[in-house]
Amino acid sequence: MFAVIRTGGKQYRVAPNDVIKIEKIAGNLGDIVELGEVLLLGGDSPKTGSPLISGALVAAEVVSQNRGEKIIIFKKKRRSTYRRKNGHRQEQTTLRITEILTDGKKPSKAAAKPEPKKAEKKPEAKAEPAKADTKPAAKKAEAKPAAKKAEAKAAVKKPAAKAAPKPAAKKPAAKPKKS
Repeated sequence: MFAVIRTGGKQYRVAPNDVIKIEKIAGNLGDIVELGEVLLLGGDSPKTGSPLISGALVAAEVVSQNRGEKIIIFKKKRRSTYRRKNGHRQEQTTLRITEILTDGKKPSKAAAKPEPKKAEKKPEAKAEPAKADTKPAAKKAEAKPAAKKAEAKAAVKKPAAKAAPKPAAKKPAAKPKKS
């Protein structure tokens, strides 16, 4: 069975255990929310509403409250140095559909657990037995080698070369005046 619901100005096709992201609605993590705007019920005997189906309800569990990806808004008018850049992140609610109800029934209070997916069994790695001939842990290195490294670094550094003054440009010699 599936349903088409309307929330946040958009329509979504949902079925039990589906996970959807919608515009933010009130609710904490784990709460059961009721989505009452059901437009269509599908299955063995489909029902359509005009515009809504009376008595139909979709129950969903709030999985998370977060924000979507950033959308960049950029406005520009050519040849007039007009540019405006702005960003927006829409707040979203992630829902897991628990049940689709008809005939005015109320949703159950407990959140339905998602059906476990059949995972492939991976062969476990065999643990190697501990060796009896292990050597005792080496003692920590003393501070002397570190001091030698510091001395070596200081010796490697060269003093900054001073820029040699440039010789002044020679002016041509003045010619003697003829009288």
